[in-house]
Amino acid sequence: MARAQFQKGQKVWVECVGAWAQIEKVQPVWAKGFDEPVRVTYDIGLGREFVASELFLPVEDPTDADLGQWRMLRARNKWQAAEDVPHHPFPGTYPVVVTDTQDWGGWRVPGAEYDRDPQRIEYQARLIAAAPRLMAVAQALVDAVAENPEDAPPECLSLARQARDALRTVTDILSAPPEALLAPPSAPGSASGDAVTRPGAASSARRTTVRAA
Repeated sequence: MARAQFQKGQKVWVECVGAWAQIEKVQPVWAKGFDEPVRVTYDIGLGREFVASELFLPVEDPTDADLGQWRMLRARNKWQAAEDVPHHPFPGTYPVVVTDTQDWGGWRVPGAEYDRDPQRIEYQARLIAAAPRLMAVAQALVDAVAENPEDAPPECLSLARQARDALRTVTDILSAPPEALLAPPSAPGSASGDAVTRPGAASSARRTTVRAA
């Protein structure tokens, strides 16, 4: 038996389309002789019905914790001698960003890429190293506005929404919904709700109502 894993109005990621959508209808598929639906599909306004395996929920990444202190260090340029690259901001070295207490992990670029535009790479390195602090500032703004949204100026509300959306691109990941998230819909003929077509009905698709999942 199938149970609804999403509910009406829920925001979902449609993997085969590569876009976000909203559940417009939860559509149980009934079969004669069964008290519960044999399948549940979802109308998300994209021209066809989708099954749960095609849809994903945004959830907070469990690894989102203390990021520590990201740092920009300078590594020796093994590909070019300092006298050969006087146009570099720091001839003989290039920037690396480390994100681990043991100076491991992080970000770096190949020597050829650094040589192509060293000033831009230096800027990127500084920005990446500052990312945890910038995230903390953005989260503090969101939290401050959320405490008293009625008293916040419109400009602050707009900035807080932008900060929240930017943070979610980092902290949220896609996840399949848990099994049997919701109770199964009632059989046709029960309390009012979304109308669905029961398979096996007469040619003039008989409409029945079920309690919305």
